[in-house]
Amino acid sequence: MKLAVIVFPGSNCDADLLWAVKEVMGVDAEFVQHDATSLAKFDGVLLPGGFSYGDYLRCGAIARFSPIINEVIRFATEGKMVFGTCNGFQILTEIGLLPGTLLRNDSLRFICKSVPLKVNTHTKFTSEYPENVSIHLPVAHGEGNYYCDEKTLKELKEKNQIVFTYQEKVNGSLANIAGICNEQGNVLGMMPHPERAMEELLGSTDGRSFFASIIKNFGKELSQ
Repeated sequence: MKLAVIVFPGSNCDADLLWAVKEVMGVDAEFVQHDATSLAKFDGVLLPGGFSYGDYLRCGAIARFSPIINEVIRFATEGKMVFGTCNGFQILTEIGLLPGTLLRNDSLRFICKSVPLKVNTHTKFTSEYPENVSIHLPVAHGEGNYYCDEKTLKELKEKNQIVFTYQEKVNGSLANIAGICNEQGNVLGMMPHPERAMEELLGSTDGRSFFASIIKNFGKELSQ
């Protein structure tokens, strides 16, 4: 399994993601620049957090026009794994791979802290977590307030697409949503940062099971 970590102008969690999957989890991975036009040698895509293109206009609004995005969309439509954290989640909603949008936090303040999360373990991204587990992951965002219309929320619930839920009031997100996947289950976006919870030295290892789930489930598909 070989993973691509996309780097946009303004990305600042790209090194964190690469370190998490390559150094901690032992997966072959490398950076791919935003102006690249091919992901032919990769099996999965990771979109990091940060401030792509300075978050001008709105988060992810300019990144959606980067040359590499066409390849990201192709990956998703072919059923390959696509994951976006924080700004990566915002980009995934901008390009239409995930429904809804991310608004300003209801406090209108940047939030940076570790938060408790409820995990839906019945997805390819979370199967390695124990049932009914509560985990802690860091958040660091100013626009993480998830919103969608009532019809979309109903569909997310019915189709088991809500993957992470805040267990306390964090940013005003509808239904306390912290992360969702697409209906096919191969694209996931979340505001918390699992790549920042990989070692006890950082205060938590709760992110490891997330990446272990990716390796087990999407890696298995490659060997079949």
